Amino acid sequence: MNSSDDSSDKPAKPRLRRIVAGTAAAPASQTKAKPAQGMPAGQAPQGVRISKLMAERGLCSRREADLYIEQGLVFVDGQRVTELGTRADPSAVITLDKGAKVQQGRRVTVLLNKPVGYVSGQAEDGHQPAVVLIKPENQFGEDRDQRFSPAHLRGLAPAGRLDIDSTGLLVLTQDGRVARQLIGEESEVEKEYLVRVEGKIIENGMALLKHGLSLDGKPLLPAKVSWSNEDQLRFVLKEGKKRQIRRMCELVGLKVVGLKRVRIGRIPLSDLPLGQWRYLREGEKF
Repeated sequence: MNSSDDSSDKPAKPRLRRIVAGTAAAPASQTKAKPAQGMPAGQAPQGVRISKLMAERGLCSRREADLYIEQGLVFVDGQRVTELGTRADPSAVITLDKGAKVQQGRRVTVLLNKPVGYVSGQAEDGHQPAVVLIKPENQFGEDRDQRFSPAHLRGLAPAGRLDIDSTGLLVLTQDGRVARQLIGEESEVEKEYLVRVEGKIIENGMALLKHGLSLDGKPLLPAKVSWSNEDQLRFVLKEGKKRQIRRMCELVGLKVVGLKRVRIGRIPLSDLPLGQWRYLREGEKF
């Protein structure tokens, strides 16, 4: 990555450059790493990695950002960036070439009504991953305007987990922007569940479910919890720790016997049949 050109013959005053050369690891044959361009030897790298800035701004995932940078599809303050590890001032203007936008437009997001017995991610303990259900014969019959293509399976990954013994809405996506929105550290997207329970809730148990419980030594965020009927609770969460709802219920004397996710953000499970899937439609937003 070339830093900004300075055509003046006068010595430049020291200043923080908007774009700072990357600090990628040197080949093993080199005994001493070279300092980044425009940076004194021994000084810590300035600025923030462009891939990190792009992810934080929701332009794409960090992995996608690296791919775009390698392809020369990223511009920082109007300058094309092609070197991985390049850093920039946090206030720098970052834009994508139309080629990157075309690639993003081809990425799909899938909504699946996951049955019991399938894991969200990688196969484990002999159980198949939910992605095996994404095939033409399982596409929702009323939603076939977009035809299935095997290319849509490449890099298709779950954006959040749903336990093997739970059913309902599972999102799988090729788009890093969607994944970050749903499971990024700063995600504010609500997930709604219907939970059938057995047992007798302890005194003050409902208040604890709403706010006051801890898991793995960390307090949980506030949750919306209410009774739908005498044996079913409605949970609305903004986080998703492993088996969180089941563990929360155990702490207040309840046992979960059925769990179904019915909404993620503004997208409801609606009439999507169990075991079937559809594409996220144009105009739909989480």
